[in-house]
Amino acid sequence: MAKRIRKGGQAMNADALVLTTVGRRTGTARETPVACFPGGEFSWFIVASAAGAARNPAWYYNLAAHPDEVQVETAGRKVAVTAEQLHGRARDSAWQQITAASPRFAQYQQKTDRELPVIRLIPRAT
Repeated sequence: MAKRIRKGGQAMNADALVLTTVGRRTGTARETPVACFPGGEFSWFIVASAAGAARNPAWYYNLAAHPDEVQVETAGRKVAVTAEQLHGRARDSAWQQITAASPRFAQYQQKTDRELPVIRLIPRAT
């Protein structure tokens, strides 16, 4: 799936990217395909949904531990990004945009007691 997404694929009826994080314990690079949504000028939103599971996905913990060591690949290009978890009004605004584009995420939220983390990925100057 990651190979297809590198060429500009989709996941869960949404655009997708390959997220590369650094393992919080191992320091090893980990690749994960995730659905993404436009986050404004040259940024993306992603959701740590784990399809509504009780716990966040493993990539979320890696991203939280190393928010400045994240890379995305989409449509054949790699971009170094900084990950920023959204809270309050910023999260609410992004969440409305995400669930309007892909109602499945609202269903995931209904399946769990945790608030699904919404993360903005912002390109870093290289």
